[in-house]
Amino acid sequence: MKDYVTSLLGLGLIAFLSTSFSPKKNVFESYGNLTQNMVFNTDGLYFAEFYDYIFRGHFENIEMKREDTDFLMIFEQYLRAYGRQCDDYLPANKVKIMDEVCARKEESFNMYGDLLSSVCVEYTWVPSGLYAKPDLYNAKMEVDRIQRSMGLQTVMSMIMDPNAMGNSVDMIHKANGLKNDMARMFTLNPGNSAGIKRFEENLKLFALQKPGIRMQESSKFAVMKKSGGPTGAQNLGALINDLIVNQAKTWAFNKYVPSSVSGVRIESTDNQGRPKSVRANYSFKGFANSSNGWVQITFVDGLPECMYFFDFPSNCKTPNSSIVASYAQGDYKK
Repeated sequence: MKDYVTSLLGLGLIAFLSTSFSPKKNVFESYGNLTQNMVFNTDGLYFAEFYDYIFRGHFENIEMKREDTDFLMIFEQYLRAYGRQCDDYLPANKVKIMDEVCARKEESFNMYGDLLSSVCVEYTWVPSGLYAKPDLYNAKMEVDRIQRSMGLQTVMSMIMDPNAMGNSVDMIHKANGLKNDMARMFTLNPGNSAGIKRFEENLKLFALQKPGIRMQESSKFAVMKKSGGPTGAQNLGALINDLIVNQAKTWAFNKYVPSSVSGVRIESTDNQGRPKSVRANYSFKGFANSSNGWVQITFVDGLPECMYFFDFPSNCKTPNSSIVASYAQGDYKK
């Protein structure tokens, strides 16, 4: 079983971190003249909160570290999405984005000639056909080197985790969420916009563990966490439906039946009467028939923090931060 999980995780890391989902003026020269009121739109994106903190240079609010697999996945896929969608804005000294592929395998067969195992024992780098800005790509490769040096430690911690299978599925969900983000990022923010330029510079600085270029205005995500969730009666059914709709965009097989939330019940509340735990049922379509499932949502300071679905009840799914911000602002008040 451990061999299977190791293979799954190893393949997952390679697939998510090293591949794509499907003369100009130096763009950083004018950073010192950019104003505090530039715009960077992250509404509705899976990693919206992370993107906003990076853009604002408020690294102290970011729970993710540059050593985390999630960060390298985001950095890698951002560069590839930009190279695919915004190639016209790349500088003349753009560099090739490389793919790591297997150069040599060791295979074993049984007496009937059936393949029993296939393990890659040697890798090589080949051009992906995409290009990136050299300083950003060099910063990404620095993070890549750091994570590779921690490779065995990372894989072993995944294997020993009692929720290893749930976390490996969660990695797929995050990858799907990131894929959706990159499909919308440059529609929300043009590739040559001031917001994108500031985001990229701070993304590089975060990767290199240097202080960010700070904006004075606080992120709405930081503000909502400080103020906490709303009091009074809230339409929790609508909130749960919106949160599941957003999560379902990343599901690999099942399809959520919209507006099928039922049996909403508050299991516990805090000293202000705000929910601490809410449970509800919902319907989804699987391979053959429609089925029912449940979701439990836990709240901290009156705000949704984790979603636990019936099929992986120990695996915390992070609620969409844009929806949580809307909830904090009272948009779901009855």
